[in-house]
Amino acid sequence: MNYHQELETAKLAANEAALIIREFAQNRSFNIELKGKNDLVTDADLASEKKIIEVIKAAFPGDKFLAEESNTYTELPSGRIWIIDPVDGTTNFSHGFPPYCVSIAFWEDGIPKMGVVLEVGHGELFWAAEGEGAWLGSERIHISQTTDPAMSLVATGFPYSQFALVDPYLAVLKNLMQKTHGIRRPGAASYDLCCVAAGRVDGFYEYGLSPWDVAAGSLIIKEAGGMVTDWKGGQNWLFGKRIICGNKEIRSFLEGEIKTVFEEALE
Repeated sequence: MNYHQELETAKLAANEAALIIREFAQNRSFNIELKGKNDLVTDADLASEKKIIEVIKAAFPGDKFLAEESNTYTELPSGRIWIIDPVDGTTNFSHGFPPYCVSIAFWEDGIPKMGVVLEVGHGELFWAAEGEGAWLGSERIHISQTTDPAMSLVATGFPYSQFALVDPYLAVLKNLMQKTHGIRRPGAASYDLCCVAAGRVDGFYEYGLSPWDVAAGSLIIKEAGGMVTDWKGGQNWLFGKRIICGNKEIRSFLEGEIKTVFEEALE
């Protein structure tokens, strides 16, 4: 079974949402509210999510939705479900600091089937469908072939609301600064994942993420030839809040560095 109709619907929804987000960004007139410590929501998030769901419902009225601003699921239900982040990188957006993205994934019976990530500022459209490779626009993308950690560039996300693990996190960061070419922190996890898929960075790790941050980008990485796991090397990353990805060697290296510092926290 192919998912071309779902893919084209997701692309349409992402582009419609991007028009709304760009208008808010241009006018610089929107309300900002706090859902939690450093966890922002703006008018653009709400309007973008409304438009995305509206477009998808018109094509697939019986499907379920797991969306950041209106989510009620704590685990993935069976059947057809769309996992949506209407503005990934809301803090970036609220400050006029790119990147910020629209992320739309379609999963069926617990398996990712299609993913679209649109980086709004530059209009870069990353996408993948199960078994059909990963793409940036019309160009096929692949993960990096770098296997030597000393030659790698790694992306991560800084803790912004969950600070209980900040000390071991900083210890990992310190070690990686000395063992790699460098660390980058764009501020939008869906974009980080796409950068892994496109070979712009060699690996990525973070904790505290939600399903809508990673549901689309994870498939794009897999279709680009990469691996996605939790911090223990397993598959509890969608709701498990801890993710590592990259090619086989760099993913394994990052897992080892994290385990060295976080061994107690992982139990």
